[in-house]
Amino acid sequence: MRTKEGNKEKDIIQAAVKVFAEFGYYNAKISKIAEIANVANGSVYVYYKNKEDILLKIFEEIWRPLYLEVVKISNNAALTPSEKLDYLIDLVFDSFIEDPAKAMVFVNEQNHLLQNNPESFTNYYNLFMDEGEAIMKSGIDSGDFNEINLKIFKNFILGGLRNLLHQWAQAPEEFSLNRIRQSVKFFCKHGIMK
Repeated sequence: MRTKEGNKEKDIIQAAVKVFAEFGYYNAKISKIAEIANVANGSVYVYYKNKEDILLKIFEEIWRPLYLEVVKISNNAALTPSEKLDYLIDLVFDSFIEDPAKAMVFVNEQNHLLQNNPESFTNYYNLFMDEGEAIMKSGIDSGDFNEINLKIFKNFILGGLRNLLHQWAQAPEEFSLNRIRQSVKFFCKHGIMK
């Protein structure tokens, strides 16, 4: 019996991240993904119906681990709301620091899926956002953070992070992700803490 060498599905996802980052979703071709993954075109269709299915899987792989980790942070009673916020920011930056291409896909393609296929988009995104909001609410309730509209703050921070990640992914040598991370922490804390 022939054994499968490597992990074709993983190779396809990694290749798709590169292709979507370079060409964008609309200009990406399954044949290019297959070429970079070093698989036959037909092999891609064994795992995925189409390129949108691949993109949905990429976002599942982005948001699922982020959600699982933010739950641990949120439930850690030993951490103050400020420490939880620090860990939350670190979590987001750490998920992209090794992979500028993944950051570009996140920045450029998430809105496409949320607008055109919201029912199929990973539920882990909303769960992650809910946990982040709970961290902020706990800081407000404890008196550590100023009273703010959490929906506006959430969208403001998410938009800012998306833009900063885009700048970094386009020119990582000009924008240190760790410097951006520290600036975001400073802004969040001094913008919301009493």
